[in-house]
Amino acid sequence: MQRSTGSRRRRRNTSRPFLGGAMAVIAAGALTVTGLVSTAQAADVNNAKNAGFESGLANWSCSAGSGATVSTPVRSGTSALKATPAGQDHAKCTQTVAVKPNSTYALSSWVQGGYAYLGVTGSGTTDVSTWTPGSSTWTKLSTSFKTGANTTSVTVYTHGWYGQSAYFADDVEVTGPDGGGGGEQPPVLPGTPAGLAAGATTTSSVALSWNAVSGATGYKVYRNGAQATTATGTSATVTGLTADTAYQFSVSATNAAGESAKSAAITARTAKPGTGPGPGPSVPKHAVTGYWQNFNNGAAVQKLTDVPADYDIIAVSFADATPTPGAVTFKLDTAGLNGYSDAQFRADIKTKQAQGKNVIISIGGELGTVRVDNDASATAFANSVYALMQDYGFNGVDIDLENGLNATYMTKALRQLSAKAGSGLVITMAPQTIDMQSTSGEYFKTALNVKDILTVVNMQYYNSGSMLGCDGKVYSQGSVDFLTALACIQLEGGLDPSQVGIGVPASTRGAGSGYVSPSIVNAALDCLTKGTNCGSFKPSKTYPSLRGAMTWSTNWDATAGFAWSKAVGPHVRSLP
Repeated sequence: MQRSTGSRRRRRNTSRPFLGGAMAVIAAGALTVTGLVSTAQAADVNNAKNAGFESGLANWSCSAGSGATVSTPVRSGTSALKATPAGQDHAKCTQTVAVKPNSTYALSSWVQGGYAYLGVTGSGTTDVSTWTPGSSTWTKLSTSFKTGANTTSVTVYTHGWYGQSAYFADDVEVTGPDGGGGGEQPPVLPGTPAGLAAGATTTSSVALSWNAVSGATGYKVYRNGAQATTATGTSATVTGLTADTAYQFSVSATNAAGESAKSAAITARTAKPGTGPGPGPSVPKHAVTGYWQNFNNGAAVQKLTDVPADYDIIAVSFADATPTPGAVTFKLDTAGLNGYSDAQFRADIKTKQAQGKNVIISIGGELGTVRVDNDASATAFANSVYALMQDYGFNGVDIDLENGLNATYMTKALRQLSAKAGSGLVITMAPQTIDMQSTSGEYFKTALNVKDILTVVNMQYYNSGSMLGCDGKVYSQGSVDFLTALACIQLEGGLDPSQVGIGVPASTRGAGSGYVSPSIVNAALDCLTKGTNCGSFKPSKTYPSLRGAMTWSTNWDATAGFAWSKAVGPHVRSLP
């Protein structure tokens, strides 16, 4: 799912690219930059400011609010840039850098995630750029440029690509003669945090707070001497703990210079065991799922109680990765949500559940850095998600890992979670179209592996490009045939019709491509369940128990006056 324009951090634009002729032409142009990289001289300096994004976006400007700093993943220090393409904006971030005329500069940056470009304009000679089609690990982009006789500044930029996932950048260098700024000065090691105190506790978590440290860009929280989590602010909640158990906690401050000494340790005890979250409301035979945004990206900011009754499953987006592989955590973005408090959020979860709605926690989205690829990470995933269920009262989990997953270990993780949570657990998935083209794909295999405990797969029929339908023909997104012919693959590939839903954007601003009007969604639902209102593709049989529809997001739906849910919600409830 996209956090889209103006996101406070960002994870993945939501899908794998459709590589057509235009992309090929532009990529070819980018690849013509060769033979320009040079070795910096010993007296050279890095003329880029805030090159590691340790001071947020200071000195940088990102188009359409597409950039934010994040604490993971980072290559060095405690922060990196995350920029998210959305619609026609390709998340361009720029800095004006002072340079000397008639000089050669080495330009480089480390990147990760989706398509990433690095370049320079205004050189006075030949502007250059380089790119990579994306990587799950840090990759270095390098080129060089020469300034003209009258050039005293250049514009250095990074950007992603339309319809692609978010990219990360760190450690930008414009290395060469000092352009007048003296080069970037190294940061000073921060002091040791003071005032560490424990707040609210549950059976599986302890809330901590401490005093701010000047010059710190992040903090590390330790439990019994081992790092438990990180924070960018002066509070954190440590989860995954054992009930009625005493733990020692300490905290250190970090910045690009390194890590301070740990604070004096305090002791806090988790609450005694209770009944846990318990089973939630049953999911209706035909249901509507909506993703609720825990961030402000230009869509309407909502409280949970603002979500209309047309939504049966509300997926809170998103949980974030922790330093422990597989483990996740969640923190309400109170500032971004106009002061929506944690206490009110928790109360609103209960209110929605009392209205017969299921509120679940979504894992992944654009950020997509949660890796479950061995037994330890599978256990950490199950334990941490269950801890969030106990802590907040979530009814289940949504798997929206758009950078891939491992079927073997995600299956283990979900089965461990099911064993803890019981039969009332709601499990939803939101794969991309490419993930569900074949039963041999990891996402499809995971869905089939957990078919006995799976609630619904709401595939994302957008940000996709053309795909094969179950009849072997190619269909373009944005049509009723695209929805029905691709749903047919899941319906005939082993999933029960009650486990298949149609996922679409709530408005044209909700995704880079693939928006369809609510009338097209309703026509596809009719075609699949009743054999009516089909396009050129008509399935060989009907699937009356089809679960329903999903949208990204309830916030974009609100921005468009709830046109999507007002049309699709009643139609879903009217299905056979």
